[in-house]
Amino acid sequence: MERKEFLKRGFSALGLAAIIPVISCSNDSVDPVETSTDTTGTTSGSTSGSTSGTCTATASETEGPFPTKSPASLVSNDITSDRPGTKLTVKITIQNKNNSCEGLEGALVDIWHCDAAGNYSEYGGTGMQSTNYTSVHFLRGRQTTDVNGLVTFTSIYPGWYSGRAVHIHVHVYNASGKSLLVTQIAFPEDITKVVFAQGVYASHGQADTTNAKDNVFGDGVSTEMSTVTGSVSAGYELTHAIVVSA
Repeated sequence: MERKEFLKRGFSALGLAAIIPVISCSNDSVDPVETSTDTTGTTSGSTSGSTSGTCTATASETEGPFPTKSPASLVSNDITSDRPGTKLTVKITIQNKNNSCEGLEGALVDIWHCDAAGNYSEYGGTGMQSTNYTSVHFLRGRQTTDVNGLVTFTSIYPGWYSGRAVHIHVHVYNASGKSLLVTQIAFPEDITKVVFAQGVYASHGQADTTNAKDNVFGDGVSTEMSTVTGSVSAGYELTHAIVVSA
């Protein structure tokens, strides 16, 4: 199946994929128990998430067709590998909705995203992705949250592929390996346009799908929109809070 066809039909085939965390498309387990612009992003309205106390639970989303196969083996702060692109520092804070929205210490946080050309590592050679990257693991990594619930990754600004807005995938587990949430992080489109007009992104052009027309983000991104600051020359910093029930 072509990747674009998956995006058109795959979510309905997955049933509740946009509502609850989905099992990996791969047979490999992802359970760790078993194994210059200064513009900042702003949020928009959404019907996703539920409010309790002073924070709103982050919406769950599909892992998509390219989840990390063995995340426990990819513990790393710098997930860039050999991928060229504009530097992006990713700072994610995990908050516990069941504990007055305090930072959740000891949570396992996996992230993964495509490169500047829209390709994922660990996959390829098929209709979903023609370029074969099955033997490499770029732009994938795991960190454990500190006492404040924070993890930090060094990466590049994600590229795009047809049918999807720019995004980062996130899977959060508790310290025992229980899955707490699968979600995605959205990007402010004004900054994305600046990034995609230069460097290794320019040949691929601007993204063909906005957040509002995206199959995943189409119901709103109020709990998934990141704040991005910085510049092309100095690099960008993404900050985002993800609220789980632990």
